[in-house]
Amino acid sequence: MIREHIFPAARATLVTLVLTGAAYPVLCTGLAAVLFPHRAAGSFVPDESGRIVGSELIAQPFASAAYFQPRPSAAGDKGWDASNSSGSNLGPTSKKLRERVQADVARLKAENPGAVGDVPAELVTTSGSGLDPHLSPAAVRWQIARVAQARQVAPERIARLVDDQIEGRDLGFLGEPRANVLLLNLALDRLLGKPAAAPAR
Repeated sequence: MIREHIFPAARATLVTLVLTGAAYPVLCTGLAAVLFPHRAAGSFVPDESGRIVGSELIAQPFASAAYFQPRPSAAGDKGWDASNSSGSNLGPTSKKLRERVQADVARLKAENPGAVGDVPAELVTTSGSGLDPHLSPAAVRWQIARVAQARQVAPERIARLVDDQIEGRDLGFLGEPRANVLLLNLALDRLLGKPAAAPAR
């Protein structure tokens, strides 16, 4: 019985474990490192001095008025915690969600007195992961007046930079146009220099 059943089952288990638990992951990791080294390494983003300041896949907060702000995050106690990715799990009937959104809308309007139109919904709602690094073109453009005022440049100059940073749909039809907030803020620094007393990123 052992020879007929246990040994074949053990061999099949061992072969499957080696193929799917070792060989396949090593092969995929090796191919990714060769074909897509930047992506395989975590899509880290350096600043102009070569210092790694983040990943283009993970949002991070920007407190200064001279930078574009990401959408809010419920990941971790302070938000944007890549080790604690999550949404708020608050539903549309949640009083807590309604109060937070109302407070965020009031804050954003106070911080962006030159913004035109209503506050874009994504600036007051979290993503499912809490780590979404992108904003829609509308949500980025809504912040242009504040950023331009903080940097003491014409809004048109910031608008041109934003237009250059908008990413199109993948393969021309997948997803929506978007802007990566970290890459956009780094482009701001390259164009205009870092603002005085900019917070560390």
